[in-house]
Amino acid sequence: MEISNTSSSGEANYVMNMWEVDKDRLYLMHQKITEPPRLLSNFASKSSCCIFRVPRSLIEINGEAYKPHIVSIGPYYRGEPQFTMIEEHKWRYLGSLLLRTKSKGLELEDYLKAIAEVEIQARECYSETIHLSSHEFIEMMVLDGCFIVELFRKASKLYRFEPDDPLVTMAWIVPFFYRDFIGLENQMPFFVLERLFQLSKLDLESDTTLPLLALQFFNRAMRREDEVIEKHRNLQGKHLLDLVRSSFIPPEYEDRQMMNTKTHIIHCVSKLRRAGIKLKPGKGDSFLVVKFRHGVIEMPTITIDDFMSSILLNCVAYEQCHRSCTNHFTTFTTLLDCLVNTWRDVEYLCDQNIIENSFGDDAELARFINNLGKDVAFDIDMCYLSKLFNDVHDYYKNNWHVAWAGFKYTYFDTPWSFISAFAAFVLLIFTLAQTLYTFLGYYKDRNPRSS
Repeated sequence: MEISNTSSSGEANYVMNMWEVDKDRLYLMHQKITEPPRLLSNFASKSSCCIFRVPRSLIEINGEAYKPHIVSIGPYYRGEPQFTMIEEHKWRYLGSLLLRTKSKGLELEDYLKAIAEVEIQARECYSETIHLSSHEFIEMMVLDGCFIVELFRKASKLYRFEPDDPLVTMAWIVPFFYRDFIGLENQMPFFVLERLFQLSKLDLESDTTLPLLALQFFNRAMRREDEVIEKHRNLQGKHLLDLVRSSFIPPEYEDRQMMNTKTHIIHCVSKLRRAGIKLKPGKGDSFLVVKFRHGVIEMPTITIDDFMSSILLNCVAYEQCHRSCTNHFTTFTTLLDCLVNTWRDVEYLCDQNIIENSFGDDAELARFINNLGKDVAFDIDMCYLSKLFNDVHDYYKNNWHVAWAGFKYTYFDTPWSFISAFAAFVLLIFTLAQTLYTFLGYYKDRNPRSS
């Protein structure tokens, strides 16, 4: 027992001496304790923070869909070699803007000073700590911001593109701009863009707003009515992705996510149809305006292509990260995920003109829609479609509806099924008539007096 105590005491002394000797390691531990997090900074919890890294769980499902293809905006992909081509053209666009605004007495220093005034505010918009010096960060904001503003102006024909500008003469480049400019990780604060726009604005742009220019640019891919875009000329967003996202949320839907009711998930298209629930294209400026009445789900047509798929993916990722963001796109993609189980469900939605499929074949689109809802944190009791989910659920559970709809679905869904059912009915009548005739003949033979 005495030996054991001595051994334990020796071990304790050895451990103490080890940590006394390794003071460097102790210093590093204390340093890590006092250092703030860098990959997910404390700013990420603030409502002002709006530019995030996409959660790893979503990247594992959707792969490289969140990464920019040809242009880097902001710090997250800055300096990567695949973006060098467009990086060189950013300087050309900055030179074009400076040449035009020289008439206002503006020099490059004026733009740098304007952004220096909001540098701290701009840094706080990013969820990661940005390891750039003040000069590097401000230069990046001015270069990227002026490039975007100048491109929007020229695309709206406020000013002409240079005749030999390869960014517009080569047809493959601009479609990548559409997608890269709405990537969650590829954003810069909208107030920085607005500051650069107002500073460089000339008299002929007096009736123009930056939100209008931005939405007009993206509308070449979305193809919404001009009147719809005009309604949002003064819409504000935290960045370009948020601006586009907000333009799809009708004013009457902005606060409906606050409804808190016990909500039920609904079934896929095939099962809903068997229960007598129909799906038809609805009317509305946005595909988010989904309604249910008299057994019919009305959904405005949505065209799903490469650009719209990027909007859906990045808006869902944004709603997952931003503390003050509503969940309208997450709700809508959850609805799509409920409705689509197989390619046959997609085929029906396309036949009904609810979906225009420019994404791939029906099976590919079904996989994409199902992936939209994977690993997404979503409170269905707190969404703008909670009443619709419950109304559809209640209708589906109505036994009379289900029985009658099942009969119609089985026998009257197509002309051929109707003809088959009618033929079977006629055959049944003839069989009954023949049986009755045979029975009457037999009765008469057995009772000749009755005749």
